[in-house]
Amino acid sequence: MTNNLHLLAKLHSDCFPHKPWSQNDFAELKNSGCEIVFSENSFIVWRSVAGEAEIITLGVNPAHRRGGIASALLGMMENDLRKKDIKKIFLEVAQDNTAAINLYKKHGFSQIGIRPKYYDGIDAVNMEKIL
Repeated sequence: MTNNLHLLAKLHSDCFPHKPWSQNDFAELKNSGCEIVFSENSFIVWRSVAGEAEIITLGVNPAHRRGGIASALLGMMENDLRKKDIKKIFLEVAQDNTAAINLYKKHGFSQIGIRPKYYDGIDAVNMEKIL
């Protein structure tokens, strides 16, 4: 598992070079009950509790973006959540990440709030989807 976490941390660094997560960050998420699904080019991390889920992070290697991988990850996660009778999904995304915001809107998420200056001075957009 440690080698997998190394690969996942490297992929996260490729996707988010301004603030990459470490192997230990992913180990802590896994140990706290998060679901982690990843391949060599993409990942999604979420947790579910009491009928609700939160997307912690989702990334696709920049060289493989705009090919439907993120949509496939969201669909896979939603299928899993429906089987567990989860009714809502929440997430936060940086306000300047318009590609991600558009992706989430395309998949039925709507904005429910703003967290001022959440990401190093950039507002976070809070979004939810009712399943």
